[in-house]
Amino acid sequence: MDSISLMGSSPAIKASFLPNGVKNGPREGSSKPSVAIIGSGDFSKCLAIRLLRSGFHVVVGSRQPKRAAEFFPHVVDVTHHEDAVGKASIIFLAIRREHYSSLWDIKHLLVGKTLVDVSNNRRLNQYPESNAEYLASLFPESDVVKGFNVISAWAMQSGPKDASRQVYICSNSVEARQQVIELARQLSFIPVDMGTLSLAKEIENMPLRLFSDWKGPVLTAVAISIFFFAYSFIRDIIHPYVKNRQSFFYKIPLEIVNRTLPVVAITLLSLVYLAGQLAAAHQIFYGTKFRRFPRWLQGWLQSRKQLGLLSFFFACIHVLYSLCMPMRRSERYLLLNMAYQQVHANIENSWNEEEVWRVEMYVSFGIMSLGLLSLLAVTSIPSVNSTLNWREFSFIQSTLGYIALLIATFHALLFGWKRAFEEESYRFYMPPTFVVAVALPVTVIVGKAVLMMPCVAWRLKRIRRGCDDSQHHADRERPAAHVSPERVTIM
Repeated sequence: MDSISLMGSSPAIKASFLPNGVKNGPREGSSKPSVAIIGSGDFSKCLAIRLLRSGFHVVVGSRQPKRAAEFFPHVVDVTHHEDAVGKASIIFLAIRREHYSSLWDIKHLLVGKTLVDVSNNRRLNQYPESNAEYLASLFPESDVVKGFNVISAWAMQSGPKDASRQVYICSNSVEARQQVIELARQLSFIPVDMGTLSLAKEIENMPLRLFSDWKGPVLTAVAISIFFFAYSFIRDIIHPYVKNRQSFFYKIPLEIVNRTLPVVAITLLSLVYLAGQLAAAHQIFYGTKFRRFPRWLQGWLQSRKQLGLLSFFFACIHVLYSLCMPMRRSERYLLLNMAYQQVHANIENSWNEEEVWRVEMYVSFGIMSLGLLSLLAVTSIPSVNSTLNWREFSFIQSTLGYIALLIATFHALLFGWKRAFEEESYRFYMPPTFVVAVALPVTVIVGKAVLMMPCVAWRLKRIRRGCDDSQHHADRERPAAHVSPERVTIM
């Protein structure tokens, strides 16, 4: 790590070089105050660099200041805890909860100071109370603020990115909270005021959650995958073995998996738009948009992005599997056997115009649906999403999304073609996989067609603009003499 060097004995800094080649540093006469950091770990070092780049004077308190000074820029004042606390009014505690008691001897120096707790635990709800609340109980005469614990040391040093800009802050002291919020803004982060210190436990649990928004969609995708894999396994592996003693178990790693992937992809894509249709039906039924959705529907609506991305993932894996299908040794043997049978039957040309057109259209629709899914996935990226206005985003995610679902449905229907009407396709009285796969997409497409009918679309648009039909009906039933004057509108 490059260090900051002071050139000459001039009171001003003539040249200062921070890590990553950034030229900056505190200068005498700066209006920004000194900030103290207790602790000399990785987060402390990165926070010190970030503060220096923003023009603050940094003081670091360490139990071994001579040893710790080697890892900090030269302009950082590395000293003992008591000296660091006495030189700043804002103090970052970059130490673990079990080390809070080491500050007990300098408790009198912390009176009236703002203590910013950046600690995290090793597991969710590790202690009955949050670390910040425990710290506040140890130092009741100090203003404890919880914040900056969701920022990693790497993000602190390299600069905030789109995914690591928000800083959640809470404190019982409004003045201290606003002071740290302003400090976060000066460090180029986006502060989020969470209120009082009672929410500190929720903030401390945030870095410990592993894909909390993805849990429901992933479990849904896994459940659908298991169901359709078992469905295909029974029809295509168990049935031939039971009926004709034919062993097709070699198809499990590639062919059965590849039959499962597109079904899961189109089902997940259907679930994305089915949630919106159920929400529209809820609003039409109650005649208002101000009535809360059921909790299960609210969670479903909030997970549509994850469901769509999982659909795109399964579709991409399906394409890769399909490209690898001709590379199988079994496929080569089948091709040779077919060629031998054709020669043995003295057939010179086995061209089938109908099959050729079906496969050509099947592949074409598959490519188009994957392209539209790719567009939907790209526009869900925050950096791309921020460049689109609401109408553009809605057109891509809604209109093009329904077109992608429609084309994917045609892709599945072309794959099945006439087999839905053949008796031998119903093995163990189970319909072909593609018939089960298109049931939900066709339902969603029909539902969209119903919502696009002028009478339904007009009422839904009126409700979403804020016209409360349920209140309107209640007003019509109310006697004229009892109509509230606030509801009388002069046109």
